[in-house]
Formats: sequence, C-alpha cells, structure tokens
Amino acid sequence: MTETNKADSVLKAAWLIALVTIASKFMGFVRDMVVANFYGATLVSDAYFYALQIPSLAIIILGGVGGPFHSAAVAVFSKLIPNFDSKPDETVNKLYNTFLTVSFIFFAACAILGFFFADKVMGIIISAGAPELVTLASEHFRIMSPIILIGGIIGIYYGLLICHKQYILPNLSPMILSTVVIIVISLVHNDKTGIVLAAATTLGAICQLAVQFPKIRQIGYRIKPNFDIKNPQFKNICELLFPAILSSTIGQISIYIDMFFASTLKEGAWTSVVFANRIFQFPVGILVTAFLVPLFPIFSRLAGEGDSEGIKTYFNKGVGVLFFVGIPMFILILLLAKDGISLIFERGAFNSNAVVMVSEALCYLSISILPYVFRDSITRVYYAFNDSKTPFIIAMSSIGLKAILNWLLILKLDMGIAGITLSTSFITLFNATFLGLFIHKKIKLDYKSLFINLAKMTAAGIITFLAGWLVCISFDKIELPKYIFEISKIAIVMILALGLYTILNLAFKMDYAKDLLARIKR
Repeated sequence: MTETNKADSVLKAAWLIALVTIASKFMGFVRDMVVANFYGATLVSDAYFYALQIPSLAIIILGGVGGPFHSAAVAVFSKLIPNFDSKPDETVNKLYNTFLTVSFIFFAACAILGFFFADKVMGIIISAGAPELVTLASEHFRIMSPIILIGGIIGIYYGLLICHKQYILPNLSPMILSTVVIIVISLVHNDKTGIVLAAATTLGAICQLAVQFPKIRQIGYRIKPNFDIKNPQFKNICELLFPAILSSTIGQISIYIDMFFASTLKEGAWTSVVFANRIFQFPVGILVTAFLVPLFPIFSRLAGEGDSEGIKTYFNKGVGVLFFVGIPMFILILLLAKDGISLIFERGAFNSNAVVMVSEALCYLSISILPYVFRDSITRVYYAFNDSKTPFIIAMSSIGLKAILNWLLILKLDMGIAGITLSTSFITLFNATFLGLFIHKKIKLDYKSLFINLAKMTAAGIITFLAGWLVCISFDKIELPKYIFEISKIAIVMILALGLYTILNLAFKMDYAKDLLARIKR
C-alpha cells in the first residue's frame, strides 16, 4: 500500500471512529444531563464522584481506549499478527490467555481490597471532607468495587479488537454503561443517597464487558487459563504495561490531590470539576480518539520496521489536524461555556449556581486543549518504541508541582474551583513539553514545520476570538426568552467563528483548511 493510500485509510478510519465516538460521547453526555437533573451539584453527587474515581481509573484510564492495557495489547499483538484480517494462531492465543489470567488475578485482588477497605480509602482521599460525605462515598465505593476487576479486561479486549481493525465496537461499547445508568436512575425517582446510581454504574460496566466478548470469540480468541509468564512476548507486555500503569496511577495521584483540595471548598465543588472535565472530554476525547486509535498500530509497525520518516510524516499530519481542530474548540468554550452549560444542564437539581461553577472550571481547563492533544499523540510514539518509562518518570515528576500549584492557586490566591482546573492545565503543559523534549532519544521529529503551522493557526484563532467576543457583547444586549436566546447565540457565534477561522486559514494557505474544504465539497 502506498503512503497516499495509507494516509487515506487512516483518515477514513478517523472519520468512522469520530462518528462512532460522537454517538458514544453523546450518550455519555445525556447520562451526565440525567445525573445532573436528579442529583445536581450536591453532597450526594460529590460522594458518588469521589467514590467513582478509583473504579473509573480501572475502566476508563487503565482499560479505556488509549489506556495502558489497550496500548500494551496494540503495541505487542499488532506485531505478532501478520495482517489485520488474519486469525490469531496458537502462540498468539496462549499469549492472550496469559495476559488475561494475570490481569484477572491482579484486578480481582484489588477489587476485594477495595470492597473491604472502602472506608479507609475514602477517609484518606477526602480527609478534609465532612464525616457524612466520607461515609456516603464509602458506601458508593463498595458497590462500585467490581468495576476495578472489569476495567483491565475491557482494555485487553479493546486492544485486540483494534489490532483486527474492529474500530466500531471498542468506541461504541461505553454507550452500554451510559444507557444502563440513564434507564435505572430514570426509573427510580427517589434515590436520595445515590446508592441506585452507584449500582447502575456497576451494572453498566458488566454489560459493557459482556457485549465485547462474542466479537473476541468470533475473531478466534479462546479462553484457556494460562500462566506462561516466561513467554518473551509477555515480558514485552509487562515492560510496557507496568510503567504505563504506574504512570496512569501517578496521574491519578494528581486527581486525588485535586479531590483533597476540592473537599475544602463549598459543597458541589468536586461535582463541578467532574462535570467540567466530562464536557471537556466530549469534543477533545472525540478528536483524540478519532485520530490516535488508527494511528497507534501504524506507529508500532513503523517503529518495528525502523521507518523513522514514516513516523515523522504521520505524527506531523495527525498532530497538525488535532491542533487545527483544537484551536476553535478552545475559542468556542471561552465564548459560549456559560450559555451552553445553562442550556444543557440547568434544570431540576442543577441550578444557576452550579452553572457558574462548572463554567468557571471548564474555561480554565480548556487552556490545556493543545498541550493535551500533543501529549497524548507523542505518548503513542513512546509506546510504539516500547518505552513507557519516560512518560512515567515525567508524570511522576509533576506530582509535587501539582500540589504546589493547588496550594498556591486555591489557598493563597483564593481562586477556588478555577484554581483546580488551571493547575491541571499547567501540569498538562509541563508533561507535554518534557515529553516533546526527550523524544529525541528515540527519534528526531520535525517540530519546525509543525509549530510554524501552529503559529499561523494561532494567529487565525486570535482574530476569530476577538471577532466572536464582539459578537457576544452585541448579542447580550438583545432581550429574548432564555432558551431562544441561548440557542440563537450559540448557533450564530459557532457559525461565524468556524467560518472566519476556516477562511483565515485558507488565506494563510494551510493545508488542513484546504483538506477540510475539499471534504465538505465532496
């Protein structure tokens, strides 16, 4: 296959994954709307989201698309499978079963410990919170502890499905969890403690795992418990996996630091941070998933073949597109965050005060969009070279900085919720910068052309933001019914901003804008 055909194949896969991920993220968004409607930003919602953090570490961060288990499976298995359409042979099946068996034992032990020591774990994480908050969060955590076992297995299945070009199911299956949560809490209207919400989350995770198993069997993988830990390929998985798990866990320590500081703020603070992150992940998660899921197996194969030029080409193309789309996302969040959150969430228990808190958190978090997409992209290059140690060391070195920034921004500068998400943006920039600097030990990337293009896109973005800001000021003087005002303002500002941004990039002769215009015409 020629380089042009490969690029077209990646773009087609990216469009397909984007559509599927949009559907999945949209369902997750609906789930958040329903949760916000029933529970608002209150002590109950705080308890649920505090308790959810460790299970979500397993099912989203460790086991999700782009997580260590998914990444390790893709990095190793994609090199063992002759082509994407081939069936796994006996050797591959044995490796799969060793990976599955060891992961099951490890996560089962973690889940059991989580169940029996829930009160101790929550007591440490939210030690600055009220006793009733700690008690309720402990109950939620016990109910959701089985998710810890499910997460890693889902990650292995994700990786194997991607290796066989099964892009739809891994990105669509999170819809199952969201759908179950929506149905269950909608049927139970008087859940005053959030226990039903926690139980629905666990049930949804079980269903998410169950829906993937038939496809794994259809591809040719069979479960036969195996413990061949001396297998060289399993050692390769471990060399990649364990530092990546530690890196993700270290990243979670930053979140636990946030949780501690949030527990010193007003009721609903942590819920606001969680909702801001969920909203942030809706567009950015779609963007990153769409391009990096099909690119990662290609990075791994090119690294195995020693094709440095191919990696440079795909990296610059992928990151360039992510930057091109990320800039208008940042602009629209700054201009429309409050109106959008009010339109979508302000009903039921989610009041105007919650809208302000979430909007503030989201605007400061959006500063991290460009560093975020760069960090996630370049991390895949490290993984392609079987190096997860460097991302781990860099992530670990940011822990102390995170605590210092939170202390400075929240306690000394009294920024409150905004201080939590602003410090997160600074940490994302820190990680992205050092990952970019140290990659030269593996490969010398072409940063010059990438950042020249970024400078042009940024110039177009600044002009677009100023124009959008003037439109917003003018629009705010118009008196209309609330929902009509918000819908009209969001639609007009989005159309004008995206149109102007595209025109400016065409004027600057940006290839990404030309490609976008050509695809729209087709």
